[in-house]
This record gives sequence, C-alpha cells and structure tokens, in this order.
Amino acid sequence: MLSATSVPIVRATLPVVGEHLDAISGVFYETMLGENPELLDLFSRSAQATGEQKYALAGAVAAFAAHLVGTGADAPVIDQIAERVAQRHCALGIRPEQYTVVGRYLLGAVGTVLGEAVTPRVAAAWDEVYWLFAARLIGREARLYAEAGVDGADPWREYTVANKIAEADETVSFILVPSDGGAAPGFLPGQYVTVAADLPGDTRQLRQYTLSQAPAAGALRITVRRVRGAEGTPDGEVSGFLHDHVAIGRRLRLSHPYGALTLRDGEAPLVLVSAGVGITPMAAILDHVARAQPSRDVTAVHADRSPDRHPLRADMHASGSRLRSFRSLVWYEQGAPGAFTGRIDTDVIPLHPEADVYLCGPIQFMQAVRAGLHRRGLPDERIRYEVFGSEQWRRPATAAAGS
Repeated sequence: MLSATSVPIVRATLPVVGEHLDAISGVFYETMLGENPELLDLFSRSAQATGEQKYALAGAVAAFAAHLVGTGADAPVIDQIAERVAQRHCALGIRPEQYTVVGRYLLGAVGTVLGEAVTPRVAAAWDEVYWLFAARLIGREARLYAEAGVDGADPWREYTVANKIAEADETVSFILVPSDGGAAPGFLPGQYVTVAADLPGDTRQLRQYTLSQAPAAGALRITVRRVRGAEGTPDGEVSGFLHDHVAIGRRLRLSHPYGALTLRDGEAPLVLVSAGVGITPMAAILDHVARAQPSRDVTAVHADRSPDRHPLRADMHASGSRLRSFRSLVWYEQGAPGAFTGRIDTDVIPLHPEADVYLCGPIQFMQAVRAGLHRRGLPDERIRYEVFGSEQWRRPATAAAGS
C-alpha cells in the first residue's frame, strides 16, 4: 500500500501526470535509450518509429497510481495489467537490476516535463509508486523464471527450423525443434515465445510470436505474417527477416513460452474471435480442445481481408472437425462464397449466456467486438483478450490517469 503521506500527493498530481503522459513517455524513452544504446535491442525499432513503444511502462505506472489512491481501475484489472507486463518481461529476459535504470529515467522525465511542480515531496511520492509497482513485477517475474526452470540472466534456447510452411499470402509457419536434442517445453494454448533475431548489421531485435498449435510432437510452431509499413511507417524488420532469410535448417534463439491469454479450465462453450494473424492463439486453443475436450461446444469467428490472406484456415477446420459441436463464421472485406462481407456483426455470432469469449487482433477490432458483446449482455469477466504492443497498457492506463 502507498504510505499515508504519499496518498494525497499522488491523488493531487495524478491528473496533471495523466494530462502530460505522452510528453513524459517521449522524454523517458528518448533520454534512456539515448544514454543507454545497449537497451535498444529490447525495444522494437518499428514500434519506436510509430510511437507505440513509448506509452507502455509510463501508462502502466499511471494506472497503478490511480488504483493506489482509489480513483482508477479495481484490483482485478490491475492484476491483469501487472500479469501481462510480467509475462512479457520474462519473454524479453528483463532482469531486476534494470528496474533501477528505468526508474531513474522515468522519474527524471516526470521532473523534466512538469518542472517546478515536482517538489521533493512530489518526487518522493511518485518514487514510492514506481517502486511498489516494480517490486510487484520483480517478484512475479522471479516466480515465472523459477517455474520455467529458466536462468533470467540467460533466458534463450537454440532451436532449429525443421520446416517452413506457406500458410497464406505473406504468412508462413516455422516448425522449430530444440537444437540440443532435448524435449520442447510444455506450454498452455495461447502463450507466445520471443524470437531473438540477429539481423544484418550486427543488430538484434526481439519479437513475440504466439505458438499456433497445441503442444505436440516435440516441436513448437509459430506463424508469422509479414508486416508492411503504411503511411510512412517502416516495414517490420523481424517479420521480413524471418520470411526472406530464415530457411529450413537455420537456427534461432527463443525464449521459454509465456503469456496470460490462456484457456481457462472448465467446459463452458467457447467463442474464439480473431482478425488477421490474431488467429494464431485461437488455432492453438482449438487444437488443444479438439485433443482434450472433443465434446466441448466451440464457435470460431474470423475476419480478414480476403480468402488468400486467411492463415491457418485448414488447421481450424481440421481441429473443428474433431469436435462434436463446432461452428465457423468468416467475414472478408472482399466478398467470397460462403463468407460474410465487411466487418464482423456480433449480433450474428451464436452466443450462449455462459460462453467464454477469446479475442485477438488489432485494438480497434477488439474494442468493437467487445462493445457488441456487451450490448448482448456478456459481462467483462467472460471476455478475454490479448494485444501485442503498448495499447494493452495504454488504454486502461490513460483512462485511469484522467479519471
């Protein structure tokens, strides 16, 4: 808990911190990465170019602060935010000592942007907020590393590409087996791994890719869509590298599987809703259910640009055919036989009142689907979602900071 002396200070200054969160985030990343270029490997250069990367940590700290002073999200929401951050940090190999560096630059950015308003008492109160949040993450990350049997100082394992499969237009799957001849790790359907890609020019970039099939046959599978830049933003470096330069027999370094969007225990009807390459966790979940719970009721809903762009379609149908009750609904922007045209209409989706719904795709897509499900009476606790990128923290954090 936040100390009694800090609560009124944080409550009074939270609105102005929320108002200037974009500027604080920008100064934070500019100064930290400018003075510590070795940290550049941890952050997506394309996300930095588009501005997406800046908001993740500052937004999460603001959301946590609002929770501590009773003006923001409730405990379950904060738990979800912290769990997602911790899972992703472990996938990136974040170490406890790095929190000291990050805290110094983050709090320094608050002082730079807000100037004389940051008195010693204000700085001390926000320092307390940061370290309460950091301690929570450090503890959870230590437990995740221990559960995985991973050394946080060297979290990578080498894999060999056993097969490379074209799945759809600009989308390929990689079948990966441990290069040391050992067993592939177990994981929960919906989890992801980080690929540490050594790019031309002696640079390294880290990217998360969902495991797109259930644990089987001693191998892992990731499915990668090539990221094309738009409106002046760059193409995806790692996706392009994997498509163009990684062939069968190539070795890659991967993290242990992590991630919080995993299949809950139980037998409730499932609705799996995806867009684009967001289908990857749904393919793993459906594959697992077909193996372990073939009598479970499942509806798969997918949106894509066209049939040529629809990845893992054959896999979804093959898994669905092993279920006693399975429905598949597809929407394409470009019309096609047997599919709806345009955007997903949530009113068309068969929806049991006790269904568990899983969403994965662009943030705007998920917001629209979630709103439609709410209109139909489905509560938040039955809707689970995952987004790669800073929006998974920025949306709730911004709302909380401005409340």
